[in-house]
Amino acid sequence: MRVLLADDQELIRVGFRMILSVEPDLEVVGEAGDGAAAVRAVADLRPDVVLMDVQMPGTDGIAATEAIVAAYDDVVVLILTTFDDDDYLFSSLRAGAAGFLLKNCPPDDLIAAIRQAAQGHALLAPEVTRRVIARSTSGPTGRPTATPDTRLTHLTDRERDVLVAMARGLSNAEIADELVVGAATVKSHVSHVLTKLGVRDRVQAVIAAYESGLMD
Repeated sequence: MRVLLADDQELIRVGFRMILSVEPDLEVVGEAGDGAAAVRAVADLRPDVVLMDVQMPGTDGIAATEAIVAAYDDVVVLILTTFDDDDYLFSSLRAGAAGFLLKNCPPDDLIAAIRQAAQGHALLAPEVTRRVIARSTSGPTGRPTATPDTRLTHLTDRERDVLVAMARGLSNAEIADELVVGAATVKSHVSHVLTKLGVRDRVQAVIAAYESGLMD
């Protein structure tokens, strides 16, 4: 799996490169110090996964993510953030990022996340996702503001249950256990939810669930 590192701090890039270099199935094919350089590097190198910082000089990670996702269906972008200092994460998810990681996550989590992303699995850290979405959808009073979403009316009751479970951060296996159904059934429901909502992955579905007020 080919990985591109996009971060304006060279020390961060060096650290990630060292962590990934010992994995036989991962190869760091390039680095970029800002968003514009990341977009150019993706065009030249065609990595499988981009580890993208958000706050970078010039073109930031959000704009770079949007450009990359729009141009390359086969390139996955994972956002790297310190979270507490980053108010732009929600926008980056809406730009098409497949998920996000905290920069202080354990090395094993970073490696596992890259592998999952390369296999097409969106990444959700439930405790962080809920905080980000709540912060990004709150109105001037500090109370969450929901926007009715007619797409949810097309979901069956069971599909709505599955969407709620997804928004709580449950995996397919955990959803299967909770709803007492088979894993294949859950996978089918998730596919139907994504299709009916017109979204590209679980991250976008979860955002829709929160923004619509379904999780209130």
